[in-house]
Formats: sequence, structure tokens, C-alpha cells
Amino acid sequence: IHTLIRELADYERALEEAKATEEQLHEALFGHRPAAYAHVATDPVGAVVGYAIWFLNFSTWRGVHGIYLEDLYVRPTARGGGHGKALLTELARICVERGYQRLEWSVLNWNTPAIDFYESLGARPQDEWTVYRLTDQALAKAAGTA
Repeated sequence: IHTLIRELADYERALEEAKATEEQLHEALFGHRPAAYAHVATDPVGAVVGYAIWFLNFSTWRGVHGIYLEDLYVRPTARGGGHGKALLTELARICVERGYQRLEWSVLNWNTPAIDFYESLGARPQDEWTVYRLTDQALAKAAGTA
């Protein structure tokens, strides 16, 4: 998974921002109290060719959980083989089985292959929302520790 995360970061033109170590990922995904969950896609010989990492979110308006898909990645050589759709289908199944009412994610606005794929599945952009983020110094300043 670590290698695939770095491949995705490189594709998204942000490899220098992918700083998570294998140990950090192992603890976050498979440790005593996982903060996120991972699913993998494999080829016919069992090699991992894609992954989805997700965590729970919550809608105060609906009063129920949902899934936020942090990453969905399939290696270029395996694209078109149904791996991405299978991963999203699995997450949608989890939502339905557990009574979650939404599956959502972000996509870079220039990533038209991903946008086209998501829209082919029936997903629609939430154009009325803008994502904000605090990191590094801004986060420390907001916490009153900078």
C-alpha cells in the first residue's frame, strides 16, 4: 500500500507531500485502534494493483455515518480491468449494509479520467462546497501553539 500511495502522490503532482512511513500506515490501518481502513484490489496472480483507504464521517443533518474515501488508486497497467469499480462497489455495499447514507470523496479538478469514471457510476460533484484545510504552521497557530 505504501508504494501505491507514493505512486498516487506522484500522479497527483505532490510526491514531496507523501511523508507517511510504512510503520505509520501499518499502525493507522491495522493497529490496535485503526483510524482508517484499507481494501486492496489484486490481479489474477495475487499482486496488489490498487487500493481504497477510507474512514467514517458523520452527517449532523441526517444523523448518520457515511464513508469518506481518502484515496482510490489503481495502477495504470491495471486500469480498465474493473478494479476501481470493484473497490467502490465494496464501499457502497458497506454503506448500505451498515445504514450509512453517503459515500463521498474529493478529486482534483484536473483529473478528468477520474471525474469521468466517478460520473459514469452516478456520482455527482458537490459544487456548492469549498474544502478548507489547516496544516503545519497554520494548524499550530490555530491551536495557539505557534
